[in-house]
Amino acid sequence: MKLLALFFLLISSLQATRISEVANIVGVRDNQIIGYSLVVGLKKTGDGTTSKFTLQSIANMLKAMNIDMNPVDIKSKNVAAVVVTAKFAPFARQGDAFDVTVSSIGDAKSLEGGTLLMTPLKGVDGKIYALAQGPVSIGGKNEKGAGAESHPTAGMVYGGGLVEREIAQDLAHQDSATLSLKTSNFANAVAIQNVVNARFKCEIASALDSRTILIKRPTNKSMVEFIAEVENLSIDYALEQKIIINERTGTIIAGVDVEIQPVVITQGEITVKILAQDTVSKPSGSVAMDKSLVIGLNENEVYTQKGTTTVANIIRSLQKLGASPKAMISILQAMKSAGAISVELEVI
Repeated sequence: MKLLALFFLLISSLQATRISEVANIVGVRDNQIIGYSLVVGLKKTGDGTTSKFTLQSIANMLKAMNIDMNPVDIKSKNVAAVVVTAKFAPFARQGDAFDVTVSSIGDAKSLEGGTLLMTPLKGVDGKIYALAQGPVSIGGKNEKGAGAESHPTAGMVYGGGLVEREIAQDLAHQDSATLSLKTSNFANAVAIQNVVNARFKCEIASALDSRTILIKRPTNKSMVEFIAEVENLSIDYALEQKIIINERTGTIIAGVDVEIQPVVITQGEITVKILAQDTVSKPSGSVAMDKSLVIGLNENEVYTQKGTTTVANIIRSLQKLGASPKAMISILQAMKSAGAISVELEVI
């Protein structure tokens, strides 16, 4: 039977955390850039003659070097067409180096040992913001000599990108900034507002909605100093309970105190009964598992007591019954649909 990876997180309703960990400064973010180029120097693992765009790209490159070549006459398998992607960091300056990702778009077998030719990297506005070039790394090798990574047609050029055009951001001369919570929550927005106002002893922070907080710079501080101090403040962060299910791996993540309301669910040969009573009625022949859980007749039923039943102990009971990960996931989804579980259930 497929093993179930099960994690129970001990989550309190409130948790002290720094503002920088739960909120971003609007406008201060990475930007995606992309380019198209060739990787050369491959050992007959490049694109074949069926990748017409690779042959045309080789011909165009040679023509730029005053070598006129018909694409149909090119037979090299040492070249691969690739898409180059990267994240352009906020406040990046000319000459700053960064890593780029290289991914084959043809029928190349491997990019191992190749070198990325000079690649202009553009933003969504079509402007060139960086150039990339350098040797492609696809990771180490396993015992058989093959690439250790599962996709040898994708690799990295470490430090191969160089910033050519800066993105203008004049944060230092602004009088205000906007914080954006990573997860919408009215209580957390108000908590940040109150903590910032209490720290600076004036009304400089205002929660605009469940995700947005406007902060105004005090006259005696620079914007950089102000943001650094705000981000370092701690708040009592309200965490929202949820159950996360990964159907592919059979992983279930839930808080240990996520309660399940009275319900009866049958999945195959397994029946889960959550009873609305003070004590568990122990059927003849059943086996007590703990104070609130009883395995029923033929070890295919779980009886539980109202007010003590959580996702954690239901899953433990189902594991002891030998339920498969798929069956457990189906039971949780059915409980959510029936209204027995009130927290959010997220399937990834």
